[in-house]
Amino acid sequence: MADIHMRFPQGKVKAVTLSYDDGVETDAKLIEIMHKSGLKGTFNINSGLYAAEGTVYPKGAFHRRMTRRQALELYQGSGMEIAVHTRTHPYLEELPESLCVEEILADRKSLEADFGGMIRGMAYPYGTYDESVVRSARQCGIVYSRTVNSTHGFGIPENWLTLHPTCHHTDPELFGLCQKFIENDRQMKPMLFYLWGHSYEFERDDNWDLMEKFAALMGSRPDYWYATNMEVYEYAAAYRQLVFSADASKVMNPTNTVLYLQRKDKIYTVKPGETVAFA
Repeated sequence: MADIHMRFPQGKVKAVTLSYDDGVETDAKLIEIMHKSGLKGTFNINSGLYAAEGTVYPKGAFHRRMTRRQALELYQGSGMEIAVHTRTHPYLEELPESLCVEEILADRKSLEADFGGMIRGMAYPYGTYDESVVRSARQCGIVYSRTVNSTHGFGIPENWLTLHPTCHHTDPELFGLCQKFIENDRQMKPMLFYLWGHSYEFERDDNWDLMEKFAALMGSRPDYWYATNMEVYEYAAAYRQLVFSADASKVMNPTNTVLYLQRKDKIYTVKPGETVAFA
Protein backbone atom coordinates (compact mmCIF):
# COMPACT_ATOMS: atom_id res chain seq x y z
CA MET A 1 0.00 0.00 0.00
CA ALA A 2 2.97 2.29 -0.62
CA ASP A 3 0.89 4.38 -3.01
CA ILE A 4 -1.83 5.17 -0.45
CA HIS A 5 -1.52 8.40 1.55
CA MET A 6 -3.67 10.20 4.12
CA ARG A 7 -5.31 13.40 2.99
CA PHE A 8 -6.83 16.03 5.24
CA PRO A 9 -10.50 17.12 4.89
CA GLN A 10 -11.53 17.91 1.30
CA GLY A 11 -8.49 15.97 0.14
CA LYS A 12 -5.98 18.63 1.19
CA VAL A 13 -2.29 17.74 1.56
CA LYS A 14 -1.22 20.51 3.95
CA ALA A 15 -2.45 21.56 7.40
CA VAL A 16 -1.47 24.39 9.74
CA THR A 17 -2.03 24.56 13.51
CA LEU A 18 -0.86 26.86 16.31
CA SER A 19 -0.35 26.40 20.07
CA TYR A 20 0.01 29.27 22.59
CA ASP A 21 0.45 29.04 26.34
CA ASP A 22 -0.49 30.55 29.71
CA GLY A 23 -3.77 32.39 29.11
CA VAL A 24 -2.43 35.96 28.91
CA GLU A 25 -4.14 39.18 27.88
CA THR A 26 -2.22 39.42 24.60
CA ASP A 27 -3.99 36.26 23.42
CA ALA A 28 -6.82 38.62 22.41
CA LYS A 29 -4.68 40.38 19.80
CA LEU A 30 -3.26 37.05 18.61
CA ILE A 31 -6.74 35.61 18.10
CA GLU A 32 -7.76 38.74 16.19
CA ILE A 33 -4.84 38.24 13.79
CA MET A 34 -5.65 34.54 13.48
CA HIS A 35 -9.29 35.19 12.68
CA LYS A 36 -8.41 37.61 9.87
CA SER A 37 -6.30 34.98 8.13
CA GLY A 38 -8.34 31.88 8.96
CA LEU A 39 -5.68 30.38 11.24
CA LYS A 40 -6.77 28.11 14.06
CA GLY A 41 -5.06 26.76 17.13
CA THR A 42 -4.99 25.79 20.76
CA PHE A 43 -4.59 27.84 23.93
CA ASN A 44 -3.11 26.04 26.92
CA ILE A 45 -4.38 27.38 30.25
CA ASN A 46 -3.31 27.14 33.92
CA SER A 47 -6.68 27.28 35.68
CA GLY A 48 -5.03 27.74 39.09
CA LEU A 49 -3.18 30.88 38.00
CA TYR A 50 -5.95 33.16 36.79
CA ALA A 51 -5.39 36.73 37.88
CA ALA A 52 -7.66 38.02 40.63
CA GLU A 53 -10.53 40.21 39.48
CA GLY A 54 -9.45 43.84 39.56
CA THR A 55 -5.77 43.05 39.11
CA VAL A 56 -3.79 46.10 37.94
CA TYR A 57 -0.44 45.22 36.43
CA PRO A 58 2.54 47.57 36.78
CA LYS A 59 3.57 49.54 33.73
CA GLY A 60 5.81 47.48 31.49
CA ALA A 61 4.52 44.09 32.68
CA PHE A 62 4.29 41.73 29.72
CA HIS A 63 3.18 38.41 31.21
CA ARG A 64 -0.31 39.54 32.22
CA ARG A 65 -2.49 36.54 33.02
CA MET A 66 -6.20 36.97 32.43
CA THR A 67 -8.87 36.67 35.07
CA ARG A 68 -11.22 33.72 34.76
CA ARG A 69 -13.94 36.07 33.50
CA GLN A 70 -11.65 37.53 30.83
CA ALA A 71 -10.64 34.06 29.69
CA LEU A 72 -14.24 32.92 29.36
CA GLU A 73 -15.15 36.04 27.37
CA LEU A 74 -12.18 35.68 25.03
CA TYR A 75 -12.04 31.98 24.25
CA GLN A 76 -15.70 30.93 24.29
CA GLY A 77 -17.05 31.07 20.77
CA SER A 78 -13.62 31.93 19.34
CA GLY A 79 -13.28 28.67 17.41
CA MET A 80 -10.04 27.94 19.26
CA GLU A 81 -9.34 24.87 21.39
CA ILE A 82 -8.69 25.15 25.13
CA ALA A 83 -6.20 22.63 26.49
CA VAL A 84 -4.49 21.65 29.74
CA HIS A 85 -1.27 23.35 30.85
CA THR A 86 -1.52 22.02 34.46
CA ARG A 87 -3.11 23.83 37.37
CA THR A 88 -0.03 25.81 38.54
CA HIS A 89 2.66 25.36 35.84
CA PRO A 90 5.26 23.29 37.77
CA TYR A 91 8.14 21.24 36.46
CA LEU A 92 6.14 18.04 36.32
CA GLU A 93 9.14 15.71 36.19
CA GLU A 94 10.20 16.99 39.62
CA LEU A 95 6.91 16.00 41.26
CA PRO A 96 5.90 12.64 42.71
CA GLU A 97 3.69 10.91 40.18
CA SER A 98 0.61 11.34 42.38
CA LEU A 99 1.08 15.14 42.44
CA CYS A 100 1.79 15.18 38.72
CA VAL A 101 -1.53 13.46 38.13
CA GLU A 102 -3.24 15.93 40.46
CA GLU A 103 -1.82 18.93 38.57
CA ILE A 104 -3.03 17.61 35.22
CA LEU A 105 -6.39 16.28 36.33
CA ALA A 106 -7.31 19.32 38.43
CA ASP A 107 -6.64 21.59 35.46
CA ARG A 108 -8.61 19.36 33.13
CA LYS A 109 -11.60 19.29 35.50
CA SER A 110 -11.60 23.06 35.96
CA LEU A 111 -11.31 23.80 32.26
CA GLU A 112 -14.08 21.34 31.38
CA ALA A 113 -16.32 22.94 34.02
CA ASP A 114 -15.65 26.40 32.60
CA PHE A 115 -15.55 25.76 28.87
CA GLY A 116 -17.59 22.58 28.49
CA GLY A 117 -16.87 19.51 26.41
CA MET A 118 -14.08 17.04 27.00
CA ILE A 119 -10.62 18.58 27.17
CA ARG A 120 -8.01 15.96 26.26
CA GLY A 121 -5.13 18.01 24.89
CA MET A 122 -2.17 19.46 26.78
CA ALA A 123 1.15 21.31 26.59
CA TYR A 124 3.87 20.44 29.10
CA PRO A 125 4.86 23.38 31.34
CA TYR A 126 8.32 24.54 30.26
CA GLY A 127 8.15 21.76 27.68
CA THR A 128 9.79 19.33 30.11
CA TYR A 129 8.71 15.76 30.73
CA ASP A 130 9.94 12.24 31.43
CA GLU A 131 8.40 8.76 31.23
CA SER A 132 6.55 9.28 34.51
CA VAL A 133 5.01 12.55 33.28
CA VAL A 134 3.92 10.97 29.99
CA ARG A 135 2.40 8.08 31.93
CA SER A 136 0.57 10.53 34.22
CA ALA A 137 -0.85 12.44 31.25
CA ARG A 138 -2.12 9.23 29.72
CA GLN A 139 -3.74 8.20 33.03
CA CYS A 140 -5.57 11.53 33.10
CA GLY A 141 -7.13 10.92 29.69
CA ILE A 142 -4.78 13.21 27.79
CA VAL A 143 -4.34 12.06 24.19
CA TYR A 144 -1.71 14.54 23.01
CA SER A 145 0.76 16.83 24.76
CA ARG A 146 3.06 19.36 23.12
CA THR A 147 6.74 19.75 23.90
CA VAL A 148 9.03 22.66 22.96
CA ASN A 149 11.38 20.55 20.84
CA SER A 150 11.43 21.95 17.29
CA THR A 151 11.53 19.42 14.47
CA HIS A 152 11.90 21.93 11.62
CA GLY A 153 9.81 19.35 9.80
CA PHE A 154 6.23 18.82 8.69
CA GLY A 155 5.52 15.18 9.49
CA ILE A 156 2.44 13.81 11.23
CA PRO A 157 3.41 12.99 14.84
CA GLU A 158 4.17 9.37 15.65
CA ASN A 159 3.89 9.73 19.43
CA TRP A 160 1.18 12.23 20.28
CA LEU A 161 2.10 12.38 23.97
CA THR A 162 5.46 13.81 22.94
CA LEU A 163 4.13 16.08 20.23
CA HIS A 164 7.03 18.09 18.84
CA PRO A 165 6.17 21.34 16.98
CA THR A 166 7.73 22.55 13.76
CA CYS A 167 9.20 25.58 15.53
CA HIS A 168 8.70 28.52 17.89
CA HIS A 169 7.71 31.83 16.30
CA THR A 170 11.11 33.35 17.17
CA ASP A 171 13.02 30.59 15.40
CA PRO A 172 15.45 32.23 12.94
CA GLU A 173 14.44 29.62 10.38
CA LEU A 174 10.70 30.36 10.65
CA PHE A 175 10.16 32.03 7.29
CA GLY A 176 12.55 29.74 5.50
CA LEU A 177 10.47 26.85 6.82
CA CYS A 178 7.30 28.61 5.67
CA GLN A 179 8.67 28.92 2.14
CA LYS A 180 9.78 25.30 2.15
CA PHE A 181 6.29 24.26 3.26
CA ILE A 182 4.57 26.43 0.65
CA GLU A 183 6.81 25.45 -2.24
CA ASN A 184 6.77 21.70 -1.63
CA ASP A 185 4.21 20.51 -4.17
CA ARG A 186 5.74 17.10 -4.81
CA GLN A 187 5.33 15.68 -1.33
CA MET A 188 3.00 12.68 -1.28
CA LYS A 189 2.88 12.40 2.49
CA PRO A 190 0.55 14.82 4.34
CA MET A 191 2.30 17.89 5.74
CA LEU A 192 1.64 19.68 9.05
CA PHE A 193 3.12 23.06 10.01
CA TYR A 194 2.93 23.45 13.79
CA LEU A 195 3.82 26.84 15.32
CA TRP A 196 3.98 27.53 19.07
CA GLY A 197 4.84 30.27 21.52
CA HIS A 198 3.47 32.72 24.10
CA SER A 199 1.58 35.74 22.82
CA TYR A 200 3.12 38.05 25.45
CA GLU A 201 6.44 37.55 23.65
CA PHE A 202 5.16 39.60 20.70
CA GLU A 203 4.56 42.58 23.00
CA ARG A 204 7.78 42.08 24.97
CA ASP A 205 9.88 41.78 21.81
CA ASP A 206 7.91 44.45 19.93
CA ASN A 207 7.44 42.13 16.95
CA TRP A 208 3.74 41.73 16.35
CA ASP A 209 4.67 42.31 12.73
CA LEU A 210 6.29 38.86 12.78
CA MET A 211 2.96 37.22 13.56
CA GLU A 212 1.17 39.38 11.01
CA LYS A 213 3.72 38.35 8.39
CA PHE A 214 3.28 34.68 9.29
CA ALA A 215 -0.51 35.02 9.06
CA ALA A 216 -0.32 36.78 5.70
CA LEU A 217 2.05 34.15 4.33
CA MET A 218 0.49 30.98 5.75
CA GLY A 219 -3.15 31.96 6.22
CA SER A 220 -6.08 32.35 3.83
CA ARG A 221 -4.92 29.58 1.51
CA PRO A 222 -7.89 27.59 0.18
CA ASP A 223 -5.75 24.49 -0.32
CA TYR A 224 -4.65 24.37 3.36
CA TRP A 225 -6.56 22.88 6.28
CA TYR A 226 -6.54 25.19 9.32
CA ALA A 227 -7.25 23.23 12.47
CA THR A 228 -6.83 23.10 16.22
CA ASN A 229 -4.37 20.62 17.70
CA MET A 230 -7.25 18.33 18.72
CA GLU A 231 -8.84 18.44 15.28
CA VAL A 232 -5.55 17.29 13.75
CA TYR A 233 -5.15 14.55 16.37
CA GLU A 234 -8.71 13.26 15.99
CA TYR A 235 -8.54 13.21 12.21
CA ALA A 236 -5.21 11.34 12.19
CA ALA A 237 -6.48 8.91 14.83
CA ALA A 238 -9.61 8.21 12.78
CA TYR A 239 -7.54 7.66 9.64
CA ARG A 240 -5.46 5.04 11.43
CA GLN A 241 -8.64 3.02 11.96
CA LEU A 242 -9.31 2.54 8.25
CA VAL A 243 -9.50 -1.13 7.29
CA PHE A 244 -7.95 -2.23 3.99
CA SER A 245 -8.57 -5.48 2.16
CA ALA A 246 -5.65 -7.88 1.94
CA ASP A 247 -5.00 -6.97 -1.68
CA ALA A 248 -5.44 -3.23 -0.99
CA SER A 249 -8.27 -3.01 -3.51
CA LYS A 250 -10.88 -1.76 -1.00
CA VAL A 251 -11.02 0.36 2.13
CA MET A 252 -13.67 0.47 4.88
CA ASN A 253 -14.24 3.35 7.29
CA PRO A 254 -15.43 2.13 10.72
CA THR A 255 -15.31 5.64 12.27
CA ASN A 256 -17.86 8.48 12.38
CA THR A 257 -15.49 10.81 10.48
CA VAL A 258 -15.47 11.46 6.73
CA LEU A 259 -11.94 10.51 5.69
CA TYR A 260 -9.86 11.22 2.61
CA LEU A 261 -6.96 9.39 1.04
CA GLN A 262 -5.00 9.45 -2.16
CA ARG A 263 -4.16 6.34 -4.15
CA LYS A 264 -1.90 7.00 -7.12
CA ASP A 265 -3.31 10.20 -8.64
CA LYS A 266 -6.88 9.96 -7.34
CA ILE A 267 -8.43 11.34 -4.15
CA TYR A 268 -11.00 9.08 -2.48
CA THR A 269 -13.65 10.11 0.04
CA VAL A 270 -14.64 7.40 2.52
CA LYS A 271 -17.77 8.19 4.51
CA PRO A 272 -18.53 6.67 7.92
CA GLY A 273 -19.45 2.99 7.57
CA GLU A 274 -18.69 3.02 3.85
CA THR A 275 -16.54 0.59 1.87
CA VAL A 276 -14.89 2.03 -1.22
CA ALA A 277 -13.25 0.06 -4.02
CA PHE A 278 -10.23 1.64 -5.65
CA ALA A 279 -10.43 2.21 -9.38
